This record gives sequence, structure tokens and C-alpha cells, in this order.
Amino acid sequence: MSIKETSLPKVQTKLFINGKWIDGDNKETKDIVNPANGEVIAKIAQAGPKETKQAIKAAKDAFPDWAKMELADRVKLLHNIADLMEERADTLAKIMTLEQGKPLKESKGEVLTGAENFRFAAEEARRLYGETIPAPNNHAFIVKKQPIGVVAAITPWNFPGGMVTRKLAPALATGNTIVLKPSGDTPLSALAIFEIFEEAGLPKGVANIVMGSSKEIGETLTDSDDVRKLTFTGSTKVGQTLFKQSADTLKKISLELGGHAPFIVFADANLEAAVDDLITAKFRNNGQVCVSPNRIFVAKEIKEKFTKTLVAKVEKLKVGNGLDDVNVGPLIREDAIDKIDKQLKNATDKGAKVLTGGERLTGSDYDKGNFYKPTVLDNVTREMDIFYEETFGPVIPLIVFENEDEAIEMANDSEFGLASYFYTKDLARVEKVGAALEYGMVGANEIAISNPETPFGGVKHSGFGRENGHYGMEEYIQVKFINLKYRD
Repeated sequence: MSIKETSLPKVQTKLFINGKWIDGDNKETKDIVNPANGEVIAKIAQAGPKETKQAIKAAKDAFPDWAKMELADRVKLLHNIADLMEERADTLAKIMTLEQGKPLKESKGEVLTGAENFRFAAEEARRLYGETIPAPNNHAFIVKKQPIGVVAAITPWNFPGGMVTRKLAPALATGNTIVLKPSGDTPLSALAIFEIFEEAGLPKGVANIVMGSSKEIGETLTDSDDVRKLTFTGSTKVGQTLFKQSADTLKKISLELGGHAPFIVFADANLEAAVDDLITAKFRNNGQVCVSPNRIFVAKEIKEKFTKTLVAKVEKLKVGNGLDDVNVGPLIREDAIDKIDKQLKNATDKGAKVLTGGERLTGSDYDKGNFYKPTVLDNVTREMDIFYEETFGPVIPLIVFENEDEAIEMANDSEFGLASYFYTKDLARVEKVGAALEYGMVGANEIAISNPETPFGGVKHSGFGRENGHYGMEEYIQVKFINLKYRD
């Protein structure tokens, strides 16, 4: 395996509070490990409640001036951030691949989408229209949209740049200030973005970043009355905890949580397109994606042909270090492999059959990394854990169905409701199935359901609130009503 230069580009490893890069008071650090080879690539400063409170105060103090900044100036600054991200896309992508593992081409795509998030938010800020409501004589009923204040953002490890920009771009564009807590496994991409903030001229205190104990920092953020908005992407369990912890301070909350996406292939579907899209969606970031297809429902009439085509293409995927020319990188941690093995054992013990993959990759190229063979699992039923448990890894479970209503019922048999997909050429079916699926997002003959312009989010245990589009901007504003009476 020929690996490109693996050294980490220069990037900050300290906390960024009130415009300064600082160590935590306890001087503790955390190792950041490359999941492709187990090597420590950086040591990151750690914060506790004290530093988190300092970051909250800095954001609170910076808020009045940032909120009243001329909109044109704020828009220009955000475009400058986007320009710098695009100029440094190759470097930012390498940082992301080294800390997270995904193939370099996926990392670069994530960086460029992040830049686009800033561009969209900057321009959409120009369209946060208020309104004037018809009123009695000598009155004006005025509705204004204003920033909320200090926003706490907590982001996950699987998209260490994309999730940061998806939250920070609209929050900053609408005039809020930020305290960001990135994942402890992958903070380098966020730190590199904050270096760009500094270079672009973002005023001190407007954006702050703290790394450290999720429990301590999370509790400090949720307990603070100065933090008026919390946005979180991660597991349903952690989201529920943060929701409960925020109750006493009555924050505005948006939660993008777990998913368990159905992928339905009807008998009249374009089979080749469905297979190709499934492979792209399932193995992107090695299946470590909240919108990844996790239950594949295939019509009985085409099951044999679909399965044969799928397995042949999956077996051609190349797995390896994300810096090399590969389709699939490593899993983030060792325990991710343990979870997959446990799910597969439970399924095969109950009658499922592994058609390809189903084991860890070994050998000199893989021994030090968290690599797993792309897997296709057949004969999956509701009696198996994998039918109901989210799989964060490279496993395609196949489930057969006999009619449309059965496919819809099985697809909706989940506590999650984030993303869903189905393939058909029947326009009447598109309308029926699209309306019937209990998910916040539906891809009909398409897997691209995340765009800067379109709302992203779920229902049920997948959370609430939306990111992207003008819906995402609304998450970071509050509405004020002014009743003006004209008097002599």
C-alpha cells in the first residue's frame, strides 16, 4: 500500500477563548489518534468548567457589538472565511483524514461544502425579513427577527468540519456569538477553522472553542443562563441528557440525533442506479453517517438479481488509509468493530447469512488500524438486533418484502426518523411512499438529501429543529413584536 506523506500539517492545539490561544489551567492534554495506524498525531489542550465559563463570558461580552455590526460588514467577513477555506481545502482535507480516517476526496468535499455553508448563510442573512401586520388606526404592528445571544454548539466526530460549519455559519450570520465544543476524537478540523476565523478578522469573543470532558463542559453549558441556545449533533442518548439538563434554563434547543435509514427498492426501480447509489451512500465515511442506509428492503421479484449485482460491486471496493486512493477508510475506534461483530453474530445466530465481508481486515497493511471488510448480510428479519439498532459501519442488511404496504410498514418500524430512501419509476408511488414514510428527509431515486439550501433534520427519536436552508437560519433567531401607537 503506497501511502502519501502522513505528517500532520501545522495546526493549533490550544483552546481559543476571547481571541487568544491558551492552555487549560490544569495543563492537561489529550492524544489524538489516527484511526488508520494507531499513531498519536497531536496532543490537545483540555478545558474544564472554569475555561468553559470564561468562554461563555467572552461570548456574552462580544454579543452586543457583533449583533449590531452592519450586515454588509458581517456578510463580507463570512465570505472571507469561505474564501480562506477554499484556498486551504487541500490542507484542511488532509487534517480531517488524518484525525478521522475518511478518504481524502471525501474530506475535501466536506471542506468545500463547509465553505459553501458560510456563503449561503452570509447571503441568507440578507433575507431575514420581519413583517408589518395590519393594525388599527394610529398603530403599527411590527415583527422583528433578532439574534438569540450566546449559542453553545456541540459537534460529533464523524463530520468534524461539516458539522462545525453547518452550525456556526448560520449562528454567526444571524448575529449570535459562539462557544463550540467539538468531539474529543476529532478536534483538529475545528481548530483549523478557528485559525481561519482569526485570520479573517472575526472580533475577539465572537467564536470560542473548548475541548475536554464532555460531561463537565456539557453541564457547564446547559447550566448557564447566559447560553440561550444549544445545538447538538450526536447520539439520541446524549441528546436526551442535554435536553433534560437544559430544562431549568429554558434554552432554545435543536437536536440532530441518531438515524436508522430505510432504503427501499421496488420491483420497477432502475436496478443499476439503486445499487450504485446504495454503495455510495452506505460506504461514505465507512457507514459512519447518521443518514446512512441501514435497512435495505428489496422487492421479492428482483431480490436475486439485485443481490448478485450488489455483492459483485461491493467486493470491488478498496479499503485502506484515507490518504491513499481508496473507497473506504478505517472505523474511528476499536469499539466500533466490536459493535459490528456483535450485531453480525446476533443476526447469523438467528438465520442471517453473510454474503461477503463480515470480518476485520488483517495483514501488514491493516494490523494497526480499525479496518473492516465491506459486508452484505442477507435474510435479515425483525427478530435480529440489526433491524432496530443503528449500525455505524460498513454493513448492508438485506430484507425482502412482497408489497408496497409491507415495505412502508417495515420502514416505519423504528424509533428513529431522520433519513429515508426509495427507488421506483412509478410517479403515483413516489407521492404515496414519500408522504407515508415517517422521516424528516426522503430521497426518491436520489441519495443527495443534504444541501446548504435545503432543510436537514428528523422526527421521533432523531430529534427536532432543522439545519441548512432558511429553516436552519430560523433556529438562531428570536421573534420580537412591537406594538407602536402614533401619538401627537
